[in-house]
Amino acid sequence: MDTREDRWAKAMRAERTGDSAAYEAFLRDFASSVRRIVEAHLRRMRFSLAEVEDVVQEVLIAVHSRRNQWDTQRALLPWLNAIARYKIIDASRRLGRDARVRIDLTEEEWAGIFSSEAFDPERNPADVEKLISALPRGEQAAVRTIGLQGASTKDAAERLGSSEGAVRVAFHRSLKKLMVAARRKGFDHG
Repeated sequence: MDTREDRWAKAMRAERTGDSAAYEAFLRDFASSVRRIVEAHLRRMRFSLAEVEDVVQEVLIAVHSRRNQWDTQRALLPWLNAIARYKIIDASRRLGRDARVRIDLTEEEWAGIFSSEAFDPERNPADVEKLISALPRGEQAAVRTIGLQGASTKDAAERLGSSEGAVRVAFHRSLKKLMVAARRKGFDHG
């Protein structure tokens, strides 16, 4: 019987010999498993499920960047579980600290932020530009393309030469940061 341990360990070993297809298949399968675990944990901790993809990406990045540290003579699942567990714990701590400033809005509500007077680029262009320019470049591009120009995530991804998922994540992260920054500056979005 081909167990998850066997399949994933085989794919990790294959990656070391240059088989990127096997490694990509492992990452997709592993991400699916991690996503279910992270969702269950965040639900239990009463955190927003909007954070799931960020945590999953943190786990995947950690596994990818440390993949050469795995001893191929040892079981893979305990090694993967340790990385996932620590990243989930880190995220729980971070989310716990950020709980007071977390804002859970739908994608439409996030996009609607820019239609309010506080973020009206016609009335307050300097304020809006100042807030946006404080973001990392990728997030600035996502906000300008989706929030100010009104592009869909698909169109924004094409314009920015990125995936829809990456653009969506950048947009959501940037809007969370903008909301916190706007509240500090006394803007009101409602």
